[in-house]
Amino acid sequence: MLNKLTERDAKVLSDMKQRVWQANLALAKAGLVVLTWGNASEINRELGFIVIKPSGVPYETMTADQMVVTDLAGNLLDQDSLRPSSDLPTHVYLYQHFTEVNGIVHTHSKYAVMWAQSGRSIPPYGTTHADTFYGPIPCTRQLTQSEVEAAYERDTGKVIVECFEKSDLDPLAVPGVLTIGHGPFTWAATVSKAVENAVVLDEVAHMALFTELLNNDRPVLPSYMLDKHYFRKHGANAYYGQK
Repeated sequence: MLNKLTERDAKVLSDMKQRVWQANLALAKAGLVVLTWGNASEINRELGFIVIKPSGVPYETMTADQMVVTDLAGNLLDQDSLRPSSDLPTHVYLYQHFTEVNGIVHTHSKYAVMWAQSGRSIPPYGTTHADTFYGPIPCTRQLTQSEVEAAYERDTGKVIVECFEKSDLDPLAVPGVLTIGHGPFTWAATVSKAVENAVVLDEVAHMALFTELLNNDRPVLPSYMLDKHYFRKHGANAYYGQK
């Protein structure tokens, strides 16, 4: 199929591969992944492509051409390509249910994983948190044994979506989650922004940890402060940064 693309569509796909490769390298540069513990992907819903990092390939040797292309159901479109990230089914499920999301990142970043392993959501203790996440960063429920044995990666996506639906959360207002005992996923309208959200998530996880160590009775940010800091960066009346 990929060898029958128009010149325009081939260029779009090449650009996707370049962006996804750069996003994965950015995760390593930011210190959010060690070894091969992470992945980033991008979707093009019009053309029906998902591009994702190959499984287990070291970041220092990875190339843009090695990025793996699938259809929107996660089926390989080039049978000669490398195997996709084992987390592909999670990405696919999230893309299917979070329809405004076009880029997804998964890491095992240290501080976010600490909260995931403790089974706790990250409270919005300060404005650094509120600038990106409009409320707590939720932690999912534990997958059941049958979910793990039947379709672990897909069902990881399922419990993330379930978590957001149960709490009536907007995935663009809270662009990240902790999967209990596992680690963080972040997302955004672009894969580069999803990387940025992964950086912010681990930073606020670090800050929240030490906030509780210094003052375990610290209240969360008042709602009016949460509103002020989130909406000065997001929405129709945002005024942070340049036009």
